[in-house]
Amino acid sequence: LKQAGVGLPLLVGGAALSDRFTRGRIAPAYEGTVVYCNDAMNGLDTLNRLMDPDQRTRLEAELLEREHAGAPPTPAGEAYPETETRSARIALDVPIAPVPDLDRHLEEALDLDEIWTYVNPQMLYGRHLGFRGRFSEALAAGDVKAVELERKIDAVKQECREGAMHARAVWQFFEAEGDGNRIHVFEPGGVVPLETFAFPRQRKPDGLALSDLVLPPRRDARGRALERDHIAIFVTTAGAGIRERAELAKAAGEYVRSYALMALALETAEGAAEWLHARLRAAWGFPDPPELSRKELFQARYRGKRYSFGYPACPDLEQQAKLFRLLRPEEVGVQLTEGFMMEPEASVSALVFHHPDAAYFSVGTGDAEDADLA
Repeated sequence: LKQAGVGLPLLVGGAALSDRFTRGRIAPAYEGTVVYCNDAMNGLDTLNRLMDPDQRTRLEAELLEREHAGAPPTPAGEAYPETETRSARIALDVPIAPVPDLDRHLEEALDLDEIWTYVNPQMLYGRHLGFRGRFSEALAAGDVKAVELERKIDAVKQECREGAMHARAVWQFFEAEGDGNRIHVFEPGGVVPLETFAFPRQRKPDGLALSDLVLPPRRDARGRALERDHIAIFVTTAGAGIRERAELAKAAGEYVRSYALMALALETAEGAAEWLHARLRAAWGFPDPPELSRKELFQARYRGKRYSFGYPACPDLEQQAKLFRLLRPEEVGVQLTEGFMMEPEASVSALVFHHPDAAYFSVGTGDAEDADLA
């Protein structure tokens, strides 16, 4: 944009970005105003401020002050040399968890009501629909706004039950071996990898990479793998036909219904991912305990973790192409764009690891380098 002479205000967001990265890396490389927006409602408020001359002046002054007082111009830890040394923080004395099969599984019609029990209400009503405060608590207390918002979503849910929305999933367990910062994925007993995923490692002492979460294989005297660890790979989607329906609702002036359809589809895909991950944990032999609350579920207080490309531990979206070659999610209606984004948007892909030391971490921006590992 800079090379093209564009200097209009630039709003950025998404899972792969942070305000710190925006201030330290994007803003200095652009001629115009750059603002990080953490959700759609924040983006709308920012646009309103930019359209008002007085508010725009104040906003730009705030951004300039934060830029001068904020992050260094390069990500934290970048001076540390690159390495492929496995982190000692991930234990090796963990049994390889057996899997029930190595078949490709496909479900064309997931039970929407069951999936919706895995939807985080705070994400749906707070992040997407702009409800202020804790939605579940407000609803339980009879808050008028919370009750009315739930009523509107219930109407959209009924529309979805009647055929407007279809939730689908495809998943498979694969044999896997770690190799430095890479994970090789094999067909059963295979010698040549089907695909190899490459991951960045935290540039800090004892830095983490996702490849650390794959346990070394047991080998015979000739070095052949007798038993390999496994990862699971999946794609869930609930977006087929939703954008078109939402656009029709918008054209008819039904703005709340239009936005609610899109928000519900996004969170249904996320709910389906949470539902499927729970099934994968059970198939691996460590089902969630009955006492695990939904709040603890949404906080990922269970063994293992799932990681999606574009997020802090594996920010390279181009790796999606390998996932698509392995899983062929086109069969459930999910395509990969030239920019390695999924279409429809209401889709989730992930690599799933069973290792009990798995935690969410960042490899790049310096924000919350380790989210769970203390």
